[in-house]
Amino acid sequence: MTRRYVVPTLLFTGALALAGCSSQKPDASQYSGFLGDYSQLKPATSPSGQPVLRWVDPDLKLQNYSSVLVERPVYYPPPKPNENIDQKTLNEIPDYLKKQVELQLGSRYRIVQQADRDTLVLRTAITGVNISTEGLKAYEVIPIALVVAATTTAIGTRDQDTEVYVEFEALDGATSKPVAKVVRKGAGKTLENTSTHLNLTDLKPVLDGWARDAANFKP
Repeated sequence: MTRRYVVPTLLFTGALALAGCSSQKPDASQYSGFLGDYSQLKPATSPSGQPVLRWVDPDLKLQNYSSVLVERPVYYPPPKPNENIDQKTLNEIPDYLKKQVELQLGSRYRIVQQADRDTLVLRTAITGVNISTEGLKAYEVIPIALVVAATTTAIGTRDQDTEVYVEFEALDGATSKPVAKVVRKGAGKTLENTSTHLNLTDLKPVLDGWARDAANFKP
């Protein structure tokens, strides 16, 4: 049985490689609109070896920046909690990602709360989660607010693979112009079935991987 739900809002990507039959390579159908212009994105590989799409200003010189402002990641669009993902979890995910990115980047840059001329500003949007029934080709693409719930009309007792999508943008603190953009996705923890509640622990490996890649980013 195959059923597909498509909602015009996606996002969140990660670096955890877990069992699953879906590709880790992002594509244009997963763009959320958060970054605006996607025309210059090219296939690339993240520092951890994961496929991504990215654009980097050819004039970008990271040595010109001594500080980083990490904006709190946002959901694009804002989700609503339900019986499968509560507001506490929705709040924890961006807070944890921000904390981990600051922790990793803190070894290379000063972490600041206000941008200056030597500041790199990092913006992040969490746009969606893809739930696929393990061992089948059927899949669901739904906003993070509806994670798991929509799959109950498909096959409710099979394990559920999860993918998360994210879009990153780095801005020059002096001009507010983009200097880098990244779109990526990755696998989260496999859920036991469609009634399993998604929590922060299920996504921590993905978030940790993004943070490490952010710290090891090279133009």
